[in-house]
Amino acid sequence: MSDVWQIQVAAPTEAVALKLAQGAVEARLAAGGQVVGPVTSVFWHEGEFGTGEEWQTILKTTDERYPDLERFLVENHEWTNPEITALPLVAGFAPYLAWVQRTTSQ
Repeated sequence: MSDVWQIQVAAPTEAVALKLAQGAVEARLAAGGQVVGPVTSVFWHEGEFGTGEEWQTILKTTDERYPDLERFLVENHEWTNPEITALPLVAGFAPYLAWVQRTTSQ
């Protein structure tokens, strides 16, 4: 198992998703990221059922950098309770995983 993680963050617009990705990568909290969307979300929010259009920011980081990345995302997101999830990558192409580690440790 590697110490590389994939982080997903939902955002209300492409511009917000891109801003989060750019800020995280520029600060070396993540080695890279992609913005995907739009996606249609189905959810319960404040007791009401709803649907809406969102964008996803997908970032790659290490377990060591995750706490700082999460803090950055919360502080720079316009939602007070943003969807931020993290999944450990149990396997991956070794040179790619090494690149993530090198890039986020600089």
